[in-house]
Amino acid sequence: MKIDTMRKVDYFAGVPLCFVSTLFLRLGRALTGKAACAPKNVLFVELSEMGSAILADPAMRKIRRARGAELHFVIFESNAASLRLLGTVPEGNVFTLRPDSLLTLALDSLRFLIWARRRRIDTVIDLELFSRYSALLTGLSGAANRIGFHAFDNEGLYRGAMLTRRVAYNPHMHIAKNFIALVNAALAESEEVPFSKTLIADGETTLARAKVDPGAVEAMRARIRSEYPPYDAIRHRIVLINPNASDLLPQRRWMPENFVAVMRGLLADDEDLLILITGAAAEREGAAALAERVGSARCVNFAGRHRLEDLPALYHIAELMLTNDSGPAHFSAVTGLRTFVLFGPETPALYASLGNSTPIYAGLACSPCVSAANHRKTPCTDNVCLRVIKPAAVLEQLRRALSEMRPRAPRPEDQGR
Repeated sequence: MKIDTMRKVDYFAGVPLCFVSTLFLRLGRALTGKAACAPKNVLFVELSEMGSAILADPAMRKIRRARGAELHFVIFESNAASLRLLGTVPEGNVFTLRPDSLLTLALDSLRFLIWARRRRIDTVIDLELFSRYSALLTGLSGAANRIGFHAFDNEGLYRGAMLTRRVAYNPHMHIAKNFIALVNAALAESEEVPFSKTLIADGETTLARAKVDPGAVEAMRARIRSEYPPYDAIRHRIVLINPNASDLLPQRRWMPENFVAVMRGLLADDEDLLILITGAAAEREGAAALAERVGSARCVNFAGRHRLEDLPALYHIAELMLTNDSGPAHFSAVTGLRTFVLFGPETPALYASLGNSTPIYAGLACSPCVSAANHRKTPCTDNVCLRVIKPAAVLEQLRRALSEMRPRAPRPEDQGR
């Protein structure tokens, strides 16, 4: 389904379903008196944003440390690979939904309700920002503990009374800390209105690092060599360019001509620099058009030549990456890759990568124009917030970063190459 179609379904079907489900849950609680319990089998709900699976990882690890909880996750099928980067949630504990059509989504939702009960899920933590669909999954999961964001007296989307512990979403605090606030609410020993009256230290959002197998690194180098035969692992320095952003918010895309200008500038600086344009297989055609405009054999269309699970190996090889505010900005955070992230309709104050990342943000008066309160939908069709970020300024930042990086010593897997 298209993004706007999903939003309409979430509104026109979600509002009445949340109302009816609220009555059902209140009746059930009155008849059964089901009380809260200690979190043991914990399910996290995050459907539409691949990067959020990374941003939520510190929160998931916290509840596992605190309670020895068995972790589960429900996510759209197309985004599930993001959970494999760190492997915090066992593969068998991930339930995927197919949003291809209303029929498949309805059937998968029914399967989920059965799956959650078979897994004896006792705690559901809804990471979504006021999505009615995720609220319905949470409310009807059968779990005794149901935690999520609630609007209270603020502007927000009606989601009924699906939650047993309602957390005040803080629009002035990084989303990773908001996710930890949800976990703190699940761990709280007493009731609060609103949850969570806790102090969250910066250190709590530190990400784990992905394990990079030397064999995966060598396989990635072979793949690069297949696309660019002269590639030499010792001689060439690799810069990654991710010009894509999800269809959820296309206003996050920097202008293609700007990426072209930056790539041409970098290639002119260093004859040993190799640029790989990354992306999914569906983005290969667009990446090819960019590479053709750059007009250099050292600008390689690498879109569709790697799986999401292969990215840590690719990031291990690369020197730095320039990307729109999208999934790769967060995927790189599980490695040490220096990453520069272009922000426009969203703000790095809330969504900055947790890794070795530098935000590039103009901070116009209209930015950010998407929020939890507007379902991340903006009327803007002219993303001046990104157009005012000029390629010369970005190029200067990348040049400075590359100059600060000393030529790396050969790694063990480089020897003999």
